[in-house]
Amino acid sequence: MFFRRPPIISLALLCSPRTTGHHHKPDATHARKIQRSERDDIMGQSQGRARAGRAKPETRHATREGEEGEEQRRRRGDITRPQPDATAEEGQRRPPRSPATMDTFFLSHGSPTLSIDDKIPARHFFKSWVPAKVAGDQPPRAILVVSGHWETATPAVNVIRGSNDTIYDFYGFPKPMYQLKYPAPGAPDLALRTKELLEQAGFGPVKEDHSRGLDHGAWVPLMLMYPDANIPVCQLSVQTDRDGTYHYNLGKALAPLREEGILILGSGSATHNLRKMGPFDAPVPQWVAEFDTWLKDSLLSGRYEDVNRYEEKAPHGRVAHPWPDHFYPLHVALGAAGDAAKAEQIHQCWTNATLSYASYRFTTNS
Repeated sequence: MFFRRPPIISLALLCSPRTTGHHHKPDATHARKIQRSERDDIMGQSQGRARAGRAKPETRHATREGEEGEEQRRRRGDITRPQPDATAEEGQRRPPRSPATMDTFFLSHGSPTLSIDDKIPARHFFKSWVPAKVAGDQPPRAILVVSGHWETATPAVNVIRGSNDTIYDFYGFPKPMYQLKYPAPGAPDLALRTKELLEQAGFGPVKEDHSRGLDHGAWVPLMLMYPDANIPVCQLSVQTDRDGTYHYNLGKALAPLREEGILILGSGSATHNLRKMGPFDAPVPQWVAEFDTWLKDSLLSGRYEDVNRYEEKAPHGRVAHPWPDHFYPLHVALGAAGDAAKAEQIHQCWTNATLSYASYRFTTNS
């Protein structure tokens, strides 16, 4: 199966009328060279910015650099954290809270401008996440994000001790976007637990990345959903040379995490063809509306095998997703909820003609 790799995300692609033009499909050898070159460009730019901005912001919430909070000073040791009374009777101590069983979610994060542009309706949906208790009454113990912006040959997790760096894996956007920081703590225990589950299920070897921070598929929605940046986060990569069934089964291996209070988020896009995008408020073409409707109907009616085989089952599947990176996070989140899961659409809006922000919750039936 062959997919064409989309270009690096740039503001020009979101604004230029050339994005709607037809592009001839290159031969496989040439396409793989383009793919490797563009991936190297993305990672090189991201790593360069990460190195250039390695100093951590002095806050524990999504903000700009230059402010310092109590929690950050405590983490450095400037403030002593109160210790439990060593003489307290064991029976008088409050028992640890049992973690809530979490639903899983697929989030369409759309354009990086979601981070600053109030005209995007999805921005208000993500900001309502905690007030509306979308993921439940209790906050998750940690968050595992499967982002379409991290591709590896075999599964990989980022094992970060301390705060996550903020990766700016886009270019040509407004300067304020490059000043945003989301210094959520890493979740090394969750990363290693994820690795353990995947290797036990035959998805190894799972690589540990000890330097990679959060790409914009993770930090842009999270800064709106959990702005205090106080919940540990780690990421899991996707394998774009595999198929939807592979990622669905990979998600099934992660199902025990839901019982451990872990929020599993697949972050991608319900539709993702950057070359066919139009102006911000352009009408939605029929072909992409048909794919988006097919996806909703398939999920809500439980036709998960069709979703796994979307290239052959969906109308315009390969046009809606010329490259599968932004769709595979859905398969992982769906698989993690189990075969008997119930799907619910929790948000839908459009921008730029072909960019759907359709997002879904997957609830396991007891």
